[in-house]
Amino acid sequence: MNEISISLPPEAESAVRNEIAAWSASHKISSIWNRDANIWTNSGEENWLGWLNLPETESQNIAEYQKFAKEVSERGFETTVLLGMGGSSLAPEVYASVINKRNFHILDSTVPAAIVSLEKELDLSKTLFIVSSKSGSTLEPNCLMQYFLKKVSQIAGGNASKQFIAITDPGSQLEKEASEFGFLRVFHGQPTVGGRFSALSAFGLVPAAIIGFDISRLLDRARQMAQICQRADAGENPAALLGIILGILQKQGRDKLTIFSNGAITDFSAWLEQLIAESTGKNQMAIIPIANEPLDLPENYSTDRVFVHLAITGESDDQPLNNLLTKLETFGHPVLRIKLESREHIVQEFFRWEFATAVAGAIMGINPFDQPDVESAKIAARKITDKYETSGKLDLPKPIISDSGISLFTDQANRDAINSDMTRDETGSANPTVYDWIRSHLKRADAGDYIAILAYLEMSEVNLKALEGLRQAIVRLTHRPVTLGFGPRFLHSTGQAHKGGPNSGVFLQITADDQDDLEIPNRKFTFSVVKNAQALGDFNVLLERKRRAIHLKIENPIEKQLFKIAESLK
Repeated sequence: MNEISISLPPEAESAVRNEIAAWSASHKISSIWNRDANIWTNSGEENWLGWLNLPETESQNIAEYQKFAKEVSERGFETTVLLGMGGSSLAPEVYASVINKRNFHILDSTVPAAIVSLEKELDLSKTLFIVSSKSGSTLEPNCLMQYFLKKVSQIAGGNASKQFIAITDPGSQLEKEASEFGFLRVFHGQPTVGGRFSALSAFGLVPAAIIGFDISRLLDRARQMAQICQRADAGENPAALLGIILGILQKQGRDKLTIFSNGAITDFSAWLEQLIAESTGKNQMAIIPIANEPLDLPENYSTDRVFVHLAITGESDDQPLNNLLTKLETFGHPVLRIKLESREHIVQEFFRWEFATAVAGAIMGINPFDQPDVESAKIAARKITDKYETSGKLDLPKPIISDSGISLFTDQANRDAINSDMTRDETGSANPTVYDWIRSHLKRADAGDYIAILAYLEMSEVNLKALEGLRQAIVRLTHRPVTLGFGPRFLHSTGQAHKGGPNSGVFLQITADDQDDLEIPNRKFTFSVVKNAQALGDFNVLLERKRRAIHLKIENPIEKQLFKIAESLK
C-alpha cells in the first residue's frame, strides 16, 4: 500500500479532527458508497458514481483487454497514437510515462506544429490510432481522426480503418462512425463514470494494456485501495482523510494545492490538476491546483498554500524539494507526502484522489461531478468556426499596443485598470512599452490570487523550456502561485476553474502565427483556424466573466519572444 504522511498547522489539525468525528458519527462514508446524493447537493450526483466499483466491474474485462494488446503486437503495429482530450488522454499519458513507453503518443492539440511534429515521427503504415472520446462529439479528436484517416488511407487504401479503434460510451456518435468506417474495435466506457474519473475504466485500461501493463495486477492494486476506502472511521480511511483535509483547508483559505511529483510519475500532476480543478472549480469557489511550479524561497510562499509531494519508494528523490518541504513545515504550511510502493501502485493514487475529491466536494457544498463552465468555451469556439465556414474569415480584435514583435489585446475594463496601475507606478513611463503593460497586468495579482499562463502553442521541449523560464520570472516578480497550461488541452481541465471558480485568477494568454497549417477533411476550416477560434472563444468567455486577462500574440521565433518577456520582468 502507498503511504501518506501529514503535517498540518494547529488550527487546521483541530478543524480536521472535528470533521473526522462528524463524518464518522453520521456514517457519511457509507452514504457515499450507497450513492446518497444528499452528501453533496442532491442534483443527480448518484448518476456519476460508477467509478466507485471500477476495480471490481472491470475485472470481467481483463482477458479482453490483454487479448487485444496481444493482437496489436501480432498485427505488427510498432507505434500507438491516442487522439483524445482531458479525461480520455491524461490517464493514458500517466501510464505511458510510468514505464517510459516511447512508442505510445498522446495527441491532444489542434496546434498545427504539434500535429506536424508527431507525424514526422510516425511510420503511418505501422501505427495504431486510438480515438478516445466519452461523448463521441468532442471537436479535437474528431478533427484529428478525420485527418489521420485520410493520411493512412493514402497508404493503406480501403484497409485504413483497420488501424483505428475507438473508446467511447455506448450509443455515441463516435461509435456510429466507427461502425460505418469499419474500425478494428470499439471499446465501451461506462455512462455512469465521468471522464476525469475514468482512469480505471476502458479509457485508461485499454491503453494501459497496449502499453504493456498487466491489467490484472493493476486492478488488484486498485482494489486494495478501494476496500480500505470503505472504512467507516474517516480517520482510518486514507482517501476520506485526504478529502477532509483538502475541504477544511479550502474553507480556511488554503485553496492553492501545490503539487510536486517526481521522476516516472511526473505526469500524474497533470491528471490530478484536471481532477481537482474541474471537480471543485464552480459556484465561485475552487481548490486551484498548481502543478510542478518552480521552487521559490520558503519565506515567499503565502498562507493560501497546501503542498503535496508524490514519489516512488526506492527511486531517486529530489533533495532540494525535500529540503524545501521540510522548511515549509517549520513555517506552518500544510505538507502531505505520499510514497508509492511501486510504479504500478499509481492506480491506488487514481482511486485515492477520486474518492478524496468527492469528499472535499461534499465539504465545500458543491457537485464535484459536473463541469458547467467547460461547455462555455466550446460554445464560443463553435460560434467562431461556424461563422468562419460561412464568411471564410476570423473576426479578430485590434490590439491595444504592438511593438517588439508582440501584440497585446484586452477589453476596455482591463485596459483602463492596467492604465491606472501604470499611472500610479512611480517607475511608469509616459510612453509605456508592451513589456510595461505585461508587467503591470501581472502585478495586479494580490494576496489570495494566482496567475495562469494559457499557451496556445506546440507543447515542444523548446517551448516548454521557454515557458517555464517565463513562469519562473513571474514567480519571482509576484511571489504568487503560477500555473502553466497548453491550449486547447487545459480547456478540458483547469478551464472549468478559470471560469467557474472565484475571480482570483490573473490570466496571460499567449498565441503565435502558425508557420504551417493543415486541412481538415470534410471541413471548411483548418487546424490553425480551430486553434485560433478556441483561443479567441476562451478569451472572450474570460472577459465575459470579468476576469483579469490579456492576450499576447507573439511573432516567431516563439522561444526568443518568450525569453524577451521573461527578461523584461526581471
